[in-house]
Amino acid sequence: MTPEIFSLCALAALLELDTTYAFQLTFSRGIIAGPILGLITGDLMAGVQVGVFTELIFADVNPLGGILPPSAAVCCAVTLALHAMGAELYFAFFFGIIGAALFSTLEKFMRKNRFKWLVFWEQKITQKPNTVNRTVGFALASSFLMNFIYIFVFVWLIGQLTLALLPHLPMKAHAACKFAFMAVPWIGLATLIPAFRLKSR
Repeated sequence: MTPEIFSLCALAALLELDTTYAFQLTFSRGIIAGPILGLITGDLMAGVQVGVFTELIFADVNPLGGILPPSAAVCCAVTLALHAMGAELYFAFFFGIIGAALFSTLEKFMRKNRFKWLVFWEQKITQKPNTVNRTVGFALASSFLMNFIYIFVFVWLIGQLTLALLPHLPMKAHAACKFAFMAVPWIGLATLIPAFRLKSR
């Protein structure tokens, strides 16, 4: 793991906080997170492409109510990290989607088990109101650390897998992955068209 991939994982973990925990300035959206993370790996165009594709593939999933969509920041981070490690972009992107979906599942589990901590923090703030800033800071720091650990471990494990797997993949598998990757924006646009039709009526 190079320092740039370590930095990419750390920045992705920070951007993920933007989804619900802090700021909410849309930095965690694929169209923004992709180019930012691409700058770290030194491949801005790959970051832009991954960001746009991520935005389109997750376009029909909105974080409303109890719905927790796959993380665009995690998808971009995993894809670009694997690409920086030597995997082709069209191959790395699908591992990015898997990582984003698994992260969403993990986040749901963590939110369910975080309820006890929220009750504890609420009682602590009620007893000592001046501890609110420290409590909020601790909550954000713990969320950042969990995000970072997940992204870093997932990238390391999948990175080892892809480096071992890629030399043995037949050319037909590469062609299939490349074709599927180029179909992503069309799939995303196809999901948006019915939504636009409903809004225009």
